[in-house]
Amino acid sequence: MRFHDRREAGQQLAVRLMEWASDGDLPNSVVIALPRGGVPVAAEVARALGAPLDVLVARKIGLPGRPETGIGAIVGDDPPLFDQRALEMLGLREDRLGPDVARERAELSRRALLYRGDQSAPRVKDRAVVLVDDGLATGVTARAALRHLRRLQPARLVLAVPVCASETADEMRAEADDVVCLHQPTDFRAVGLWYDDFEQVSDDEVIEDLHAHSASMHDS
Repeated sequence: MRFHDRREAGQQLAVRLMEWASDGDLPNSVVIALPRGGVPVAAEVARALGAPLDVLVARKIGLPGRPETGIGAIVGDDPPLFDQRALEMLGLREDRLGPDVARERAELSRRALLYRGDQSAPRVKDRAVVLVDDGLATGVTARAALRHLRRLQPARLVLAVPVCASETADEMRAEADDVVCLHQPTDFRAVGLWYDDFEQVSDDEVIEDLHAHSASMHDS
């Protein structure tokens, strides 16, 4: 299974979620995207579910010299969450990663202000929360986001992605009430390999999707 782009992936994910939620598993739901790549996927999901769309800004902490390899993540003002097994294998200590954490926290603050302005965070207590990203590799960012959301006491916490590493999906089941993943290839390697178009999503595209969905909710 391959996806043309994130929007097609979101449409397919929405169909699966709507089938799964037909028994009433997602009452009073809110869809929360991990920006930037998760936003176009989540926009399609939120549209199909008729649910509000919001973002939770999280930042991956990359391996020094190889920032694409996630060894930790931060969400909001939470302390960083590190993959302890990866740190041990690489001989790294958390206190040596302070500059990396500070840099990512500054970018997190910039994006949160840009995307959400002075709007308060969405109310998730006692609601069904669907956390959406465009795919899971190590899953460290999704794990940090799920733990952040769990502390806000949602009624149900669902992680929904188009594609993921099967081992990561299994690990996420300890963090979410449900994990919905369309495709778990045995030769996963990287999220982008399962998309024909995996161009980086811009800040402007994130803002446009959020504003468009908000307008459609007000019009309906």
